Amino acid sequence: MNEAFQKDCLEILADKVKRGEISRRRFVQAAAMLLAGGPALMRASDAHAAANELVFVNWGGDAMTAYDKAYGAPFQAETGVAVKQDGSGPTEGAIAAQFKSGAPSWDIVDADPFSAITLGKQGMMDEIDYAVVDKNKMRPGFGWDFAASTYFFSYVIAYDAEKFGDKAPTGMADFFDVAKFPGKRSLYKWGAGMWEAALLADGVAPEKLYPLDLKRAHDKIAAFKENVVAYWGGGAESQSILLDGEASMALIWSTRASLIEKDSGGKIKFVWDQGLISPGAMAVIKGNPGGRDNAMKFIASAQDPQKQMVMFDLLGQGPANPAADALVPDDRKRFNPVDPANMAKQIALDMPWYADNYGPALDEYTKIISA
Repeated sequence: MNEAFQKDCLEILADKVKRGEISRRRFVQAAAMLLAGGPALMRASDAHAAANELVFVNWGGDAMTAYDKAYGAPFQAETGVAVKQDGSGPTEGAIAAQFKSGAPSWDIVDADPFSAITLGKQGMMDEIDYAVVDKNKMRPGFGWDFAASTYFFSYVIAYDAEKFGDKAPTGMADFFDVAKFPGKRSLYKWGAGMWEAALLADGVAPEKLYPLDLKRAHDKIAAFKENVVAYWGGGAESQSILLDGEASMALIWSTRASLIEKDSGGKIKFVWDQGLISPGAMAVIKGNPGGRDNAMKFIASAQDPQKQMVMFDLLGQGPANPAADALVPDDRKRFNPVDPANMAKQIALDMPWYADNYGPALDEYTKIISA
């Protein structure tokens, strides 16, 4: 789930650099960090753990520089422990392969929380040491046994404001109502958030969503298929579907929603109403060569709100530490998925449910949308 999102963040980051947006007030420091590079950057093939160092595995590209400057270099300055960036992508299968090799070269991974939960139950991940990692520096409910939240994004409704005027959607019932809001729709092809959207539209109360009634959700989605013009798989695709007028509404990532609102001059807008919050997290492979203690100290260091603001500035990821809320400029609070005003309108995806059900649920969803 986060793999596609993280790759999209890199694409957004590259676009920001090309368009010169890093010169804006909040991008000045981040731009310097991005362009300065870092001595601890490396490709996956070069990632070998050594004494007194950690390997942090993310999704590559310019994010390696950003992660190094936001988290890696400061941690080395604080502790003397070097942090090397591996951009090969910590998919669930790759993490499992590292553990099963008996000699993992990875220490910390930028993982889907549900993947970390699944692998942790199989004995492949270390439990987060909450005596070191501070739960008070997390939003309530987003610290799991085998994963610590570090950022957020959301699935939100983006819509053609030029077509609908002042009549904005106020939730998933409106998204699924083509009589009230005529036009085609677009959904995410990898399922996450779409089950919840369908159930909310079908009248399920937010507090009663989980465990998800997949049959009810799939029946709703199947009956709605004739109104869906495309199932997008990447952020750029979701953006073009709306900008080209193929769909009048789409459920898209909040990072893309903020861009499309700006790029369209307000022609395309988005709402946080019944948005679906999805967390990203750091997790530690059991038996990691850099040591469990150092890995936990690194995660704790990454809880610093100033460091998380670097990632918000660059990638639009909502900070995990609530203390960062006060650091977001007023003109950018609207684009922060976990700003208190925005978060109050949304529902968080249940990571333990995804850990137990995502694979089979996605298989069934794929059959429905492909039929």
